[in-house]
Amino acid sequence: MNIVLLESVSSSGLIPSTDRRAQHIIRVLRLKAGDTFILGQLNAHLGTGLITSITGDGVHYTYEKTRDAKPLYPLTLLVGQVRPISMKRILREATMLGAQEVIISRCELAEKSYESAKIYTDKAYEEFLLDGAMIAGDVCVPNVEIITDLKSVEYDKYQHRFLLDNVTGSSPLSREEVTGETIVAVGPERGFSDAERALFLHHDFTVHSLGGRILRTETACPVALSIVLSRMGLL
Repeated sequence: MNIVLLESVSSSGLIPSTDRRAQHIIRVLRLKAGDTFILGQLNAHLGTGLITSITGDGVHYTYEKTRDAKPLYPLTLLVGQVRPISMKRILREATMLGAQEVIISRCELAEKSYESAKIYTDKAYEEFLLDGAMIAGDVCVPNVEIITDLKSVEYDKYQHRFLLDNVTGSSPLSREEVTGETIVAVGPERGFSDAERALFLHHDFTVHSLGGRILRTETACPVALSIVLSRMGLL
């Protein structure tokens, strides 16, 4: 953690001893009363926390805000459902890179049992968004939407629409010029079906590759986001 990020921060408060963030302050950072640390409120603001005491209840602190949250980058990742351990990594890294939205979709070739995983059914993914933001030293996390049909996405609002695909002939993503709202579609472990590719092409997606090698979804996602952010001049 490069910052401690809480769902709610007050001018004086307590991080309970059972909270992993309190354990990080005590055991990893080894802070004590009188020490300061970077503290923020999720999707709101960033500031300085001052430890007033550490008791059996947890870490008592005071807080002084230094700045409001900065907007995330105009970049959306659309990704097919993959095994939960892989999705945890995708969400953490998409947050670290500053994507503003992640859309997770059921896909025809995805493993059907993934749909019932807790990460998809009860917002268990929020923990990994929080992790990504704290590693990145920022307070904002992307909006996450879980959908059952790729047809439900409002594609027309994106200025740039990129489909990553190793089946259809395509040009490298790194050659694209990117200047506005962008969506990048990455398939699940078995890729997109022909019908799904046709849907993307109907919505004017351009097809691109990440080179001649086949990448796992959890690898392709951060690579693609990094390339697009670089083409935006943000990396």
